[in-house]
Amino acid sequence: MEVLDFIILFGTLAFIVIYGSLKSRKNENVNDFIRGGNKSEWWTVGLSVMATQASAITFLSTPGQAFHDGMGFVQFYFGLPIAIIIICVVFLPIYHRLKVYTAYEYLESRFDLKTRTLTASLFLIQRSLAAGITIYAPSIILSAVLGWNLLYLNIIIGILVIIYTVTGGTQAVNVTQKQQMAVILIGMIIAFIMIFSFLPEDITFNKAMKIAGANNKLDVLDFSFSFDNRYTFWSGIIGGTFLALSYFGTDQSQVQRYLSGRSLRESQMGLIFNGILKVPLQFFILLIGVMVFVFYQFNYSPINFNPAGKIAVEESEYASEFETLETQLKSVQDKKKNLANQFSMDVSEIESQNLQSKLKNLNTQEVRLRDDAKTIISKVDSKIETNDKDYVFIHFILNNLPRGLVGLLLAVILSAAMSSTASELNALASTTTIDLYRRNRTPEMSERHYLYSTKWFTLGWGIFAIIVACTANLFDNLIQLVNIIGSIFYGNVLGIFLLAFFITYVKSRAVFIAAIITQIIVIYGYFNDWMPYLWLNLFGCGLVVMIAILLQALTKKPTQNIESVQG
Repeated sequence: MEVLDFIILFGTLAFIVIYGSLKSRKNENVNDFIRGGNKSEWWTVGLSVMATQASAITFLSTPGQAFHDGMGFVQFYFGLPIAIIIICVVFLPIYHRLKVYTAYEYLESRFDLKTRTLTASLFLIQRSLAAGITIYAPSIILSAVLGWNLLYLNIIIGILVIIYTVTGGTQAVNVTQKQQMAVILIGMIIAFIMIFSFLPEDITFNKAMKIAGANNKLDVLDFSFSFDNRYTFWSGIIGGTFLALSYFGTDQSQVQRYLSGRSLRESQMGLIFNGILKVPLQFFILLIGVMVFVFYQFNYSPINFNPAGKIAVEESEYASEFETLETQLKSVQDKKKNLANQFSMDVSEIESQNLQSKLKNLNTQEVRLRDDAKTIISKVDSKIETNDKDYVFIHFILNNLPRGLVGLLLAVILSAAMSSTASELNALASTTTIDLYRRNRTPEMSERHYLYSTKWFTLGWGIFAIIVACTANLFDNLIQLVNIIGSIFYGNVLGIFLLAFFITYVKSRAVFIAAIITQIIVIYGYFNDWMPYLWLNLFGCGLVVMIAILLQALTKKPTQNIESVQG
């Protein structure tokens, strides 16, 4: 990295922190801090919701996902628009009518305090772990690629987020997320344009897509019902719908974003805005990954994108074997480049298909060589992450983009990390204050007391997230890890809310017991690999509903409770 890159990187981050702190430092009460005084317009709500979900993991992992596996991951988001419509029609009107600070307040009016506390606690467990991962994700990759100290990176990112989140609460999060989304969108568009400009002059976008298509990178839809395929149309439209319903409808990090809207209509429009743009945005980010794949048909790429693997092997007894694989890979890549250049010529359809077939065979050979390299790395050090999807895009950025743009793209990654983490800390603190501390405190204290309590809880959760980040281990793929953690808990939480909204005869005791049993079963099922993680959302939701109904039917004297508030 050059001096210009550091200036752009740190200048961007400093501006976001200072601007967010100054614009939102005047919070007089809990409503101002948690709901931003209900001043947000619909487009602010929409961008804030989008920025909360679009973490650094999205911009690190998603292009690498497409580089290796193609566009099929976009199916994961197919259920999102459906979920957004349901939330706008059912969830939002109830939340606004009750003027709740958190989603879990409603559960006490429908069931009882212990059900509210249990559900809020499930949220705190999964979201606090996710907050640590959103800090850890960019830190470990930047540390590995740039040689920066991992511990210091975790602490620096965490402290930057804590500063403006403690200062301004929800308003600070909303204000800074607008700036962060601007940086993110501009950076990704520039990255796409630059990748395309690096291709040979005669390679048009259409020809680039032919090269990608020859290697099955453009296979978007998979209609199979096999559980062996993690991402299919059905897992996306069914499992994805339940995951999105849980995330956007019951996760306080998202609920708090749209509860800050000026009115019910502003909140609904903000959510719909996000629902319309989210799938195209993910498609575009995946397309960037596909374009990186096309770029490496004309240029050399490392046998493993995680530099830690090569460094470890070079100092081991497997160094010569690894070097042989690298030589073989270079030979394959030379052949690929010659074939890929032939796509620039006008050839018949038969000749084009023949070229595509040969290129596909060479890429298959390349995959085998990469797998052999992973095996060697694992022999040297089993702790080194051999699945290098998270390193593909950052490797391209650092080795190919001109001065200044490297700093901008790194600012994109860190801005995304900060935006998601800020939302998570804000929601964790709000839930702790409103659902646990304030609800169980006797006697009732002043608004200013709870305002400062929320700030202290924000600081506490921020420190906890930094600790999680500093002790985390890299998983198969970071974007999958966040969604796996969510899927383990979200189905259960969503089922509780669906019982509250629609099945009015089921009472608190049955729901509380069903929720505990369901969570134990889902965790056991995940670790025993019963099904792909996306289906855990549907499984957990259906299980808690069925168990609660069964327990209610077996209860001779159901406990009396307040009737459900219907929206």
